[in-house]
Amino acid sequence: MAAQMAALNIVFEAPDNAKGPCPSKVRPIDLVHLAKQTMGDKALELEVLQMFARQARACLQDIASGETIRIGAAAHRLKGAASSVGAFRVSQTAEAVEENGNDAGATAALGAAVIDAENFILKLCRG
Repeated sequence: MAAQMAALNIVFEAPDNAKGPCPSKVRPIDLVHLAKQTMGDKALELEVLQMFARQARACLQDIASGETIRIGAAAHRLKGAASSVGAFRVSQTAEAVEENGNDAGATAALGAAVIDAENFILKLCRG
């Protein structure tokens, strides 16, 4: 009984690195978040990420159209999809585009974030 209590105390203590940066939050895709969403199913993770990459490309094409309504709708879709898979930088930059559709800087930042996420996804698929 004492051993079980000690084990529980260890499990529920804050980790030593609690104040440091969380590697999953620094990456283009938060793999911890994605694992929670897919219940740890690695094949499903890859499938979801590949679908996200295709959707992100389609959304970028809509954003490039220059049509205000299409830009807002595509940015909104991308923001939601990115949040779902743990692509939080894509989500944040998509929100900026959604709010300021004709801001070239926000659009460029979104494009860069999507490329980073795509490259990360490609590396995962190869590994």
